[in-house]
Amino acid sequence: AGSPPTVGVASPQCGRVPAAHAPCAPSPPRRDAAPAVPSPSPHPLLLLSRLSPPPPVAPVAMGWQAERDKVVINVGGVRHETYRSTLQTLPGTRLAGLAEPGAAARFDYDAGAGEFFFDRHPAVFAYVLNYYRTGKLHCPADVCGPLFEEELAFWGIDETDVEACCWMNYRQHRDAEEALDSFESPEGPGPPEPAEPKRLCLEEGRPASWWRRWRPRLWALFEDPYSSRMARYVAFASLFFILISITTFCLETHEAFNRVINKTETVTTGNETGTQVAVEVETEPFLTYVEGLCVVWFTFEFLMRVSFCPDKRDFIKSSLNIIDFVAILPFYLEVGLRGLSSKAAKDVLGFLRVVRFVRILRIFKLTRHFVGLRVLGHTLRASTNEFLLLVIFLALGVLIFATMIYYAERIGADPDDVTGSRHTYFKNIPIGFWWAVVTMTTLGYGDMYPMTWSGMLVGALCALAGVLTIAMPVPVIVNNFGMYYSLAMAKQKLPKKKNKHIPRPPQPGSPGYGSPGSAPNAPGSPRGTRRPPACPLAQEEVVEINRA
Repeated sequence: AGSPPTVGVASPQCGRVPAAHAPCAPSPPRRDAAPAVPSPSPHPLLLLSRLSPPPPVAPVAMGWQAERDKVVINVGGVRHETYRSTLQTLPGTRLAGLAEPGAAARFDYDAGAGEFFFDRHPAVFAYVLNYYRTGKLHCPADVCGPLFEEELAFWGIDETDVEACCWMNYRQHRDAEEALDSFESPEGPGPPEPAEPKRLCLEEGRPASWWRRWRPRLWALFEDPYSSRMARYVAFASLFFILISITTFCLETHEAFNRVINKTETVTTGNETGTQVAVEVETEPFLTYVEGLCVVWFTFEFLMRVSFCPDKRDFIKSSLNIIDFVAILPFYLEVGLRGLSSKAAKDVLGFLRVVRFVRILRIFKLTRHFVGLRVLGHTLRASTNEFLLLVIFLALGVLIFATMIYYAERIGADPDDVTGSRHTYFKNIPIGFWWAVVTMTTLGYGDMYPMTWSGMLVGALCALAGVLTIAMPVPVIVNNFGMYYSLAMAKQKLPKKKNKHIPRPPQPGSPGYGSPGSAPNAPGSPRGTRRPPACPLAQEEVVEINRA
């Protein structure tokens, strides 16, 4: 009547299935059916891929997030890629601002290339970016220190963050720059320079007075020997009087130019008046006249320089100017007190004759005319620490070896000699100081020498220690002299720059050119636009600079 109900068989994979399709009770094959073709077995890797779970979606999202966190920076045509988190390691710097949300509007951002552009030194930026990555700032050896300093200031990094291994190299360039400024070759006024460009948005200056026009010229006439031909003549005259003054100073001490005279003086003692014969040494009058002529020239030169100097305070602080004044003053005081006969005036006159040696300091005025003397002065000033170290080493050695030689000479003393100093020159330790200084500096006058074998051994050790002591700081001083001398020669041979390079403003058609009303960072512009100056006087100044 009816077919029996279909019984299902449970399957662990598909649940309950019909009995006709149960794997345990297959249906018999039909006679008219085609023979079954066995299906090819799938590959093992295919089976493994089917059994393995599908790949997760999280890594794709992480990769997209990493690409989003990357920042491309184009510095001088060189592209650099880094993460925003790397730039945020130094907050408050220029690169840290690129990681902020509104960086594209505040910096020169190219939307097409997806990069920020900075027209700076690309090689230095590699060291700056490495500082963000590693936390250590190194200075490139092939970049000048002032340039590296400017780049650090632009990126907002403090120069004190430079590592200790590169600090000396960085400071060496700074010292070289200061030395170049000190060895600046004087440039004369030459052809008349064009008038100064008008100040931005200011009124035209009034015509300069004769004092403002002539003061720089007169100052250069007596200060810069190479400013003009007349300045060279003035320098030759000053050099001539310096040499004459030094020669006169030396000849005044020779016996041939000094004569002994008997001078009769009236002496009053109480109510009695008598005469007294005093013996004095008088210098030849013509030497005094020659010295007076030199002092007149030095006085005229000093007054001209102090009158036309740009800054009186710097003029007074200069050591050479102080030497000039000190060398001139004793002559006028001596001339003024010579006519007085009081005892106080004679005492002061005798003191002034003793301090005549300050006239020899005029030799330092030659530094204005010879670069080599300026090199020597800068070397001594830069090597102050080395000189101090040398003095400390010598002081320690002198103290040690003076003590050793004193007790070493006592070893072979005569037993009957209570003091133990009859057979030696070293009576006490302070006397040994002189011997130790002479021996350590390898001078060896021979006025004092050890007498015993123990003293000779100490003397040999003292000489060896002196050679090593002097050999350590001296190479540093020699290197400083070589550096300053090479800088001075380079500055002398450097051609004079008549026109200073001034960057040209953006020209029409260039990426940085735009009208005042154009919006910055327009979509069609690869670079940010720069607004021209709104002040017409500023535009006139730019035009004049470009024409120059």
